[in-house]
Amino acid sequence: MRKIVLASSNKGKLKEFSELLAPHNIEILTQDELGIEPAEETGLTFVENAILKARHASAASGLPALADDSGLEVDALQGAPGVFSARYAGEGAKDEENNQKLLEALKEVPQAQRSARYHCVLVLMRHAQDPTPLICHGSWEGSILTEPRGTGGFGYDPLFWLPDSGCSVAELPAEQKNQQSHRGKALRQLMEQIAQYHV
Repeated sequence: MRKIVLASSNKGKLKEFSELLAPHNIEILTQDELGIEPAEETGLTFVENAILKARHASAASGLPALADDSGLEVDALQGAPGVFSARYAGEGAKDEENNQKLLEALKEVPQAQRSARYHCVLVLMRHAQDPTPLICHGSWEGSILTEPRGTGGFGYDPLFWLPDSGCSVAELPAEQKNQQSHRGKALRQLMEQIAQYHV
């Protein structure tokens, strides 16, 4: 069983990654378990933040590190909340507060102009000085509802409408979400390349 530290404290992400990576004989340890403080996310892009987080976790643990930086890009808001998705309503904001702020920001925007997409950038570093980290990107197209639907998932899932599925992400079964999601897509890229990466 190979061990990789996940540079995140997000329980939703940990659950998804553990489910997705278990069949590949990879055990995920969280930075919390190892007593590692989260890195400061000072990057302006998902790629920059993911690299900062992975390097920090790898340096502190001495293990390979996997970091995910993901978020929601809403066209009518010029890409916001973007890299600030988890703290859109302020540092330590709860999902409901972020969702409420998003609904407020879009209240004058008609449904036809509420296009959005989830992005996930995964960075895997073999060690803190890794000059060629593995970088994978997945995206998921949808639009933003005018009110929450469903109780599954986390983050903006109750507001993220999938026209092809006819439901919100929060209404999708977990297995289906893993198949379709931005994180699932990025992780499949990662799994295709990880064998050559000599972790």
